[in-house]
Amino acid sequence: MITSGEGKYKVFLEKKEHGDDLIFILGGGEKSHVGGAVICQPKQKPYVLTYLNHHDHIVLTPIAKAACKKYNKTVIAIGGIHIDKATKEEIQTIVNNCKELIKCI
Repeated sequence: MITSGEGKYKVFLEKKEHGDDLIFILGGGEKSHVGGAVICQPKQKPYVLTYLNHHDHIVLTPIAKAACKKYNKTVIAIGGIHIDKATKEEIQTIVNNCKELIKCI
C-alpha cells in the first residue's frame, strides 16, 4: 500500500492481483467509501461508473489509466475519499495527493 498526505488529507492506494488483471483500491480522507469505479483495458477508452453526486472518478480515472499503461493489463480502480463539507482548497489538496500516488504505481 502507498500513501500520500497527512491527517484528513491522507489518501492510500492498495494494489491487488486478480488473475492476470489488477485491482487498485483508493481510500482516505475522513471516511473511505465506494464512490466510483473505472475499468481500463489496454488501448481502449476507460469505462467509468459513478454514484449520483460523487466525483471520485476524477481521481480514479488517471489512476486506472496510468496502471493500465504501465502494466499493459486490465485494471479496475475503485474507491472514494470523503471529507465532510470539504472546501475547494481541501478538495484540491486531496486531488494533489492522489496525483502523488500515481507516481508510485
